[in-house]
Amino acid sequence: NRVVIDPGHGGKDKGAFWGGIRESDLNLKVALKVENLLRAHGVAVTLTRRSDKFIALSHRASLANRYGDAIFVSIHFNASTHTYVRGVETFYASSKGKKLAGYIQSSLVEKLHLKNRRIRLGKQYAVLNKTRGTAVLVECGYISNAHERNLCRRSWFQSLAASGIVEGILRHRY
Repeated sequence: NRVVIDPGHGGKDKGAFWGGIRESDLNLKVALKVENLLRAHGVAVTLTRRSDKFIALSHRASLANRYGDAIFVSIHFNASTHTYVRGVETFYASSKGKKLAGYIQSSLVEKLHLKNRRIRLGKQYAVLNKTRGTAVLVECGYISNAHERNLCRRSWFQSLAASGIVEGILRHRY
C-alpha cells in the first residue's frame, strides 16, 4: 500500500521558527530523505509537497484519501515557550494509527537518542482525523531547545530521523 509523506507547514506557514531555523524547511528535508529510503525498499510514495509552498490541511488529508489504505505520515519538528522541553513524540487518532505510531516512535528514540515523549492521542490534528487510512504525526525534536535545534539542523540527524520513520513504517507493513 502507498505511503503518503506530508512535510508539515510550507509557504506562508513556516511552522515553528527558532534560532533562524524554519520548521517547514526541516520537515521537507526529512520528508525527501524518507521518500528516497522508502523508494529504495520498493514502496510507492507520494509527497503532499516537494517545495516551500502552502497546502491546506484538508487538501493534505484528501490526497491521502485518494488511495485505498494509504499510510499517512506528517513530519514535524516541535517547539515550546519552555525551552528546556525536549524529545520525540508521535501522535495518532485511531487504533491503526496507534500501532504505526508505536513502531515509528521506538525506532526514532533508538536512532536519535532523544528523550522519549511517547505516543499520544492527537485528535486535535486535522490531518489525522480527516485521513481515512493509517495516519500519524511525527515530532522529530524541539527546535526551541538550543541543544536539539543544533542537532535538528544537521543533515546526518535528518537522515537518522528519516531512517527511524522508515523503519517504523516497514515494521508496520510487514
